[in-house]
Amino acid sequence: MIYHRLSPQPSHNFIETRSQGNYKFINPLIECDAANFNEDITLANLKKEIQFYLSTQINIHKIDFASIYYRDLNNGPWFGINSDELFSPSSLMKIPIMMAYYKLADTDPSILQKTLSYTQTYDYSYQNVIPQITLTPQQKYTVEELIEHMIIYSDNAAYTLLNDNLDTKSALQIYSDLNIDISKGFTDPNGDIISVKSYASFFRILYNSSYLSPAASEKALTLLSQSKFIDGLVAGVPKNISIAHKFGERLYLDDNQRQLHDCGVVYLPHKPYLLCIMTRGKNFDNLTSTIKNISSLVYQHFSSL
Repeated sequence: MIYHRLSPQPSHNFIETRSQGNYKFINPLIECDAANFNEDITLANLKKEIQFYLSTQINIHKIDFASIYYRDLNNGPWFGINSDELFSPSSLMKIPIMMAYYKLADTDPSILQKTLSYTQTYDYSYQNVIPQITLTPQQKYTVEELIEHMIIYSDNAAYTLLNDNLDTKSALQIYSDLNIDISKGFTDPNGDIISVKSYASFFRILYNSSYLSPAASEKALTLLSQSKFIDGLVAGVPKNISIAHKFGERLYLDDNQRQLHDCGVVYLPHKPYLLCIMTRGKNFDNLTSTIKNISSLVYQHFSSL
């Protein structure tokens, strides 16, 4: 029997012991010994290269701001750029909703087969990224099917239906258990409430399978690897490299400010890493290309080693 526990916060290094399983997307953590550790000095050159790129983009008014979080998933070295800055998570919140349902399913698997009726219509006109497949009004869907729509197609209608049928305690328990502070969301749910460093914890926990069961963690990352948004992190790496990721976008109509984020695990052979990028600016295409180019810089750095 494998004992799972939450791994240390990103500000610590640790010696890991992992189970050897037949998994494609997870690498379960059995136990770890924490030690004081901050950013890895060997990553300094890559960090400087990205900082220079971001400065250039800001100076020529392509973007207004960006935050980066990188973590080596083999043994923990990381670096951050503006990694404590708060952003609006928007569609990134779909991952904790998925995790909440999978956590409940650990003790009651039937919850995933519960059917919910989609009785409304959803206005997608304000989004830059429209789901390729949307829900059909007046049709019933299982919770499992809705999770697939919510993650693969980032369908807000599926998210709303799942969220409305999840008790508040179960939804908030995820953040409490993972020690992620979203208290600002209680007073300003559409505002800036989470940092790139905090959000990265969801992917780290899924990859380590240290919160959900290995089967549920594998299922979650499998769905995330099928995301139809391919213009950000995915566009920065070769097509044969798998990425389990989630994007989020937000438009503020009062000042036309946009936010675009993309966060996930890049399965570089023998060197898997976690990369999260959050951006602000006025032009969606510029935000997209910024994420793509940073993804490319990180991939090229480690694939050449």
